[in-house]
Amino acid sequence: MPHPRMGFFIKVNCRFASIMNEILEEKLKALPALPGVYQFLDKNQKVIYVGKAKNLRNRVRSYFQSNLSSPKTEVMVSKVDDLQLIITDTEVEALVLENNLIKQLKPRYNVNLKDDKSFPYIKVTNEPYPQIFATRDIVKDGSKYFGPYTDVKSMKASLRMINAAFKIRSCKYFIDDDVIKEGKIKICLDYHIKKCDGPCEGLVSEKDYNEMVNEVVKVLKGRTSELISDLRAKMKESSDNFQFEKAAEIRDKIEQLQVYESRQKVISRDFTDRDIISAAVEGKDVASTILNIRGGKLVGKKNLKMINEGAEELPTIYSAVLKHYYNEFVEIPKEIILEIEPDDKEALLNWLNTKALKPTKFFIPQRKSELLSLLRMNKQNAMLQLKEIQLHRMKREGNVPYTLAALKRDLRLPVIPKKMECFDISNLQGTDTVASMVVFVDGKPKKSFYRKFIIKDVEGPDDFASMREVIRRRYSKVIENGEPLPDLIIIDGGKGQLSSAVEILNELKITDQPVIGLAKRLEEVFFPGISEPQSIPKTSSSLKLIQHIRDEAHRFAITFHRDRRSKRTFATELTEIKGIGKKASEKLLTHFENIEQIRTSSIDDLKKVVGEAKANLIFEHYSNRS
Repeated sequence: MPHPRMGFFIKVNCRFASIMNEILEEKLKALPALPGVYQFLDKNQKVIYVGKAKNLRNRVRSYFQSNLSSPKTEVMVSKVDDLQLIITDTEVEALVLENNLIKQLKPRYNVNLKDDKSFPYIKVTNEPYPQIFATRDIVKDGSKYFGPYTDVKSMKASLRMINAAFKIRSCKYFIDDDVIKEGKIKICLDYHIKKCDGPCEGLVSEKDYNEMVNEVVKVLKGRTSELISDLRAKMKESSDNFQFEKAAEIRDKIEQLQVYESRQKVISRDFTDRDIISAAVEGKDVASTILNIRGGKLVGKKNLKMINEGAEELPTIYSAVLKHYYNEFVEIPKEIILEIEPDDKEALLNWLNTKALKPTKFFIPQRKSELLSLLRMNKQNAMLQLKEIQLHRMKREGNVPYTLAALKRDLRLPVIPKKMECFDISNLQGTDTVASMVVFVDGKPKKSFYRKFIIKDVEGPDDFASMREVIRRRYSKVIENGEPLPDLIIIDGGKGQLSSAVEILNELKITDQPVIGLAKRLEEVFFPGISEPQSIPKTSSSLKLIQHIRDEAHRFAITFHRDRRSKRTFATELTEIKGIGKKASEKLLTHFENIEQIRTSSIDDLKKVVGEAKANLIFEHYSNRS
C-alpha cells in the first residue's frame, strides 16, 4: 500500500480504460495528422494545459504513453478528462494561437507570467499630432508601443528625459486641421514656458511636429547615437543659414541626449542590435533577464517572473520566455542570444520574422568571446532575480529556508521538514559493519545529534538486515524516551534498504512517517509502496540538500568504519605480544590515540594503564624492534 502521507504518480497509458474515459479514447484514435492547438481539460471542464503541434496526432498521443518524461507530466495527464482541438494552416499560426490562449486562460501546467498586472509601455498615439505617455492598456489602433518596462523607474526616467528634451504636447485633446481651424483649443502654460510649440493653434506644422516625434521614437528604440549625429548635421545647417536660435535649441537637445546616452553602458565593440536572454529555474519558479543592446550600448533591461507548474525543461522554458516577451510590440533585433536552443526553434524564428523589420536569428555563443561573457553576466542577473523571488517567499512563509519549502513541495511532504535524520551502512566485505545517523535541523547539520552504531546481530555483508537493526535500535529508543519523530527519514540506498526500514517502522507501529530512499546511481528517490523511482528536478535546491545530507551520512559512516578497522588492526598487533590479551589492548587503544603513541610511550605511562608487568612486556617488545 502507498504511504498515507505521500503523494504518488499514476502511469497513464491509453490502453488503460480505467484511467481514461471512452470519449477521450475515441478522440485520441481520431486525431488528425495536421498542425494545430490542443487543450487538455479536467473533469470540471477547466483547461489545464494548452499546446501546439506540427502533427497533432503524434504530439497528443505521446502524452498517453507509459514512458512520460517527468512525474509532473504524469500527474497532469492523470487529470485529463477531455480534449479540444483547433486546426490551423501552419505551425506558425498554431504557435500564435497557443500563445494567445495561454495568455488568456493561464492554464495551470503551462509556463505562465507570474505578474497578474500587465507591464507598462510608452505609447506614441496614432493621430496627426501624436501624444506620448505611459499606459498598461494595449489598443490595436495603429499606435506605436515601446516596452514592456518591467522596471517602472526606468520608464519614468525615459519619459522625464523626453519631456525635457522634446516639446511633446501634454494635453489629451485630439488635434487635426479642422480642430485648429475652428479654434476649439487654446494654447496653455506649456507653450509660454517653452515646453510645447502650440500645435493646438497651428503654431507648429504637422510635418515638423511629427519629425520631432520620429526623433523620440529613435531614442525609444535605443538609437540615441544615430539621432545625435543627425541633430549635429541639422545644427550646422541652421547655423550656416543664420538660424541661430534654432541652432541653439538643437544644441540644448543634443546636450540633454548626451547626458542620457552617457548613462547607457557600452558593452559591445560592434554595433549589432541584439537581445541577450537568460533564464534561471528552480522548482516552479522561473526568473528571466533580458538585456537590450542597440548600437553596442545597453539601452534596456527587462525582468520576467514566470511559474513553471509543469516542471518543464529549459528548452521549453526559453520557448515560453520568447513567446511572452515578443508577443506584443517589442522591437525584434538582428540577433537573439541564448544559452541553449529553444523548443520549436524553426517555428519561433518564422513567427519572429513575420514581426521583425529585418530578419532575425538565434545565436548560442560556444567559444570564449565577448558575447559569452555577456551571456554569463546576464545569467547571474537572472539567478539573482530568482533568489529575490525565493527571499520574498521565505518572508511570506515565516522565514522558512526556501530549500526546505522546495523539499516539502518536491517530495509532497505534509509539513516543512525542519528536522531530518539520514542513515547509511558501511562495511568492508562484511567485516566491521557500522551505521551512521546524521541529523539536519533547519537545513543545517546538527553534529551534536549525530549517532554511530556498531552492527551486532548481522553476520556477513547484509545491508538490508543491517538497516533493519539500526532502524529498530534508533526508533525503539525514540519511543521509549518519548522523543518526537523527525519530519523526514532519509535512507541512503534504493528500494531494498527503504523496504527494510519501512518494515521495522511498521513493526514499531510508527505510522504516517515520511520516509524516502535515495539511490546513488542516478540520484533517484524511492517512496514506500512504489516500485518505480521518482526524480526531483535537477535544478531544484531540494535535490542538492538531500544529496548533501546523504553525502554527510556516508562520510560519517566511512570515517567510523575506518576507525573501527584501524583499531582492530592495532589490537591484533598488541595481542601478538606474549602476555597481552584483548582486554589490555582495548584499554591501551582507549587511552592512547593510536599505536604510534603506544610504541613511543615511556614505561611509566604504560604502567598507569595496564600495570607494571604488562607495561614491561610492551616496552621491551617495542624496544627490541627499534
